[in-house]
Amino acid sequence: MSIRIRVLTDLLTELRAVGPGRRALVALDGVDGAGKSTIARELVGLAQKGSGGAGTASVRPVATAGIDGFHHERAVRCARGKGPETFYRDSYDYSAFVESVVEPFRRGEAIVAAVWDVDADRPIEPEPRILPSDCVLLVEGIFLHRPELRNLWDASVWVDVPFEVSVPRGNERFPGRFDADPEDESNHRYVGGQRLYFAEATPWEQATWVLDNRDLDRPTLTGRP
Repeated sequence: MSIRIRVLTDLLTELRAVGPGRRALVALDGVDGAGKSTIARELVGLAQKGSGGAGTASVRPVATAGIDGFHHERAVRCARGKGPETFYRDSYDYSAFVESVVEPFRRGEAIVAAVWDVDADRPIEPEPRILPSDCVLLVEGIFLHRPELRNLWDASVWVDVPFEVSVPRGNERFPGRFDADPEDESNHRYVGGQRLYFAEATPWEQATWVLDNRDLDRPTLTGRP
């Protein structure tokens, strides 16, 4: 078993122990390029293979959803400009997220995991998802420990990756559009918005677990002291 699989299996064991016997909502937070989406897929894959420890918790289902399905429309996101402040303050419709995911999940009902296509800048036709009664739902995305969201989670993970690693890693998805240097002007809106978030929320201090993912082959997992 690789170090990565071992560490993620350990995390899966911890996640399956959250709120036993009921649905549990867990944030998977980190900067752009930290590897959140990949980690979420890996954890679901491990869960489907039966990894994550012995006993009833080892078969507890795990599902994922992403905050990126709840962007504001472009006109709202850019109404006050395109700087760091608007990236942090205006990117997401958290009311829609709570209404579509959090509240129905808590009631044991189907969720709608996305309502807005950010690339096409148009609504998505609702597709209700039925989840098991004891499901652990991982919500992955940025800014998930901001003050108005903290109380939504039964537990949370901060995926810790420094900007000098996360920026070039994340920008590989957009060839030629952004510089690899975090301090380059092309990254100002996004890196600057994350720094505003850090100053307001210190997410690594709020998280239940911190997963250092800078070395993809050798991540490390620590819990809150």
